[in-house]
Amino acid sequence: MKPAKIFSIIVFALLAVYGAIGFYFLPLASFTGPLTRMGKIPESLFGWTKEQPAIDPAYLVNAPWQEADMLVIGDSFSIPHLWQSVLVKNGIKVHTETWESMRDVCEDFSAWLHSKGFKGRHVAIEVVEHNFRDTLNRSVGCKKMDYRATVELPVAPPPRLMVRNASDYSGRFSVGIETEFHALQYGKLSARPDFSTWYLGNNVRMNRVRDGCKLFSHKSCRDALFLADDQAGDFEDSVLDKMQIIEDRLKGFQLVWVVVPNKTTSYLHPEKQFWNKAEERFKAPNLLKLTREKIDSKIIDLYPANETHLSTTGYLMLGDEIYRNLKTRQGQ
Repeated sequence: MKPAKIFSIIVFALLAVYGAIGFYFLPLASFTGPLTRMGKIPESLFGWTKEQPAIDPAYLVNAPWQEADMLVIGDSFSIPHLWQSVLVKNGIKVHTETWESMRDVCEDFSAWLHSKGFKGRHVAIEVVEHNFRDTLNRSVGCKKMDYRATVELPVAPPPRLMVRNASDYSGRFSVGIETEFHALQYGKLSARPDFSTWYLGNNVRMNRVRDGCKLFSHKSCRDALFLADDQAGDFEDSVLDKMQIIEDRLKGFQLVWVVVPNKTTSYLHPEKQFWNKAEERFKAPNLLKLTREKIDSKIIDLYPANETHLSTTGYLMLGDEIYRNLKTRQGQ
C-alpha cells in the first residue's frame, strides 16, 4: 500500500475517532442553569423536570414613572417582572428599576423621586440576601442620586419546561470532558453513606438535602447545588439600624423591604432571625418564613437545583406574599 494512501487512512481514522468522542462529550458542555455551568456538572443530573406555571405576558409590563402605584428597585430577582406580575394582575401599576440604573437610595431620594413624576405611594427595595449588606451600606453612605437610565429589555414569560437540546455541540470539548469527570466523581462520592458536602470549585458546592427527592424534580434529587460563598451566619443588628436610616429618607412613602433569602439559607440555615426582626420592626414580608413553609409543605423546585434564583412557582409565591403584605398594611 502506498504511503499516501496509508496516511489518508490514518487521518480519516483519527478524524472519525475525534468526531465520535466529540459526539459524546460536546453535549455535556451545554448548560441551562448557572450552577451547573459554573460547577461543570451535567444538566441531565441536576436540571429541573417539573412543569412550571404559565405566565400571561400581559402582566409582565413596566408602567411609566408617572402612572405607577409602586416603584420597585431590584436585582436579578426583579428583572424578569415575575413576582411583580401578581401585583399587576391585582390592579397595581408597577414601575421596576434595577440597581444598575438607580445606583443607591441616597439622602435626596424622596425629592428626586418626586422630580421623576412618581405619584405612587409604595416603594419596594428588593435585594437578595447575598448582596444585601453591601447594597445597604452603599445607600446609607450616599448623598446625591446618580440615576442612569438603562435600555429596557423586552420581558418574556419563562419556559414552563427546561429547554434541553441533546444535539447542542456549541460547547467546548474540554468543558465536556471536565463535566464527565465531575459526573464520575459525583457517582463515587454520592454513594458514600456519610456524603454531605462537595465543593466543585468556581464558587459552587453540592449539599445533600433532607427529603431532597420530595423537594426537587431533577434526577439526582437527594442533592442540590448552592453558591459556596453564601454565609451561614445571620445579619448583625446594625443592619436593621441602617434599614431605619433608609426608612427615614422615605417619609411619605410606604417602604416594602423585599430581602430574598439565599437558596442556601432557605434549605440549609432556616434558623436565621433577621427576617423575624425585620418583620417586627418594619412590617417587612417574612420571606424566610415563607420559603420555609413552602419547603416544609414539600413544594417541588421552589429554587431549582441548578439555579440560584426562584422557579416560576417560587416567584408567584413571592408576589402573593408581597401583595398580602400591602393589603394588610393598608388595612391598618
